[in-house]
Amino acid sequence: MKLISQIGKYFLMLWMIFSKPEKMRVFWKKTLEEINLIGVKSLPIVALMSIFMGAVIALQTASNMDSPWLPEYTIGYITRSSTILEFSPTIISLILAGKVGSNISSEIGMMRVTEQIDALEIMGVNSLTYLVLPKISAAMFFFPVLIIFSMGLSIFGGWLALILSDLSSTDTYIFGLRSFFRASDITYALSKTVVFGFLIVSIASFYGYYTRGGAIDVGRSSTQAVVSSSVAILLANFLMTQMFLLK
Repeated sequence: MKLISQIGKYFLMLWMIFSKPEKMRVFWKKTLEEINLIGVKSLPIVALMSIFMGAVIALQTASNMDSPWLPEYTIGYITRSSTILEFSPTIISLILAGKVGSNISSEIGMMRVTEQIDALEIMGVNSLTYLVLPKISAAMFFFPVLIIFSMGLSIFGGWLALILSDLSSTDTYIFGLRSFFRASDITYALSKTVVFGFLIVSIASFYGYYTRGGAIDVGRSSTQAVVSSSVAILLANFLMTQMFLLK
């Protein structure tokens, strides 16, 4: 019953966010600030994870190429497919759920326990739209940019690992990257990313906004936000794979 109540409260929060827009000038200013906080400042961790992720995929694929029937370009093909279809959109989103989700939940939670949100409402400001909508817009806009950045670096990391270990040539790797390419894979990956960005920010905002108590409760809400958004990402990933790839 508690879970059903929380889900109902979550959808009520979303209705309140999108039903009462604030001034557009304030909204765009806040959105640009959130793009910097949520997106641009996440670039270093995304870059680090992506390079090593691509390197590991390529090395593991190359080390398991025991069958003489498998052409060498399979390494590039599997690295590209694994990166675009699953690793970049899903694994990076899970990392961002920890980094971005905990920050958002802590920020809004501290505003709640220090009564800053109450002050906004007393002044007649729709606190949900003012605080949460710019974050959701920034995530849904900039998360696909982060994932495209991740895809490129992951493929680069795979190439670098193969060249340094002398397991494949550049021409063969590039041939594998180009083999059987489908533009719909990119569309699928970026569509997932938009949904994941929405889930991360909205769930983190929900737990932060309805925090009650003190600093310990803010930390507890932050942990719940990360766990819940991670579970939501995995569930949405399963459902969207059924919808897009197995139709």
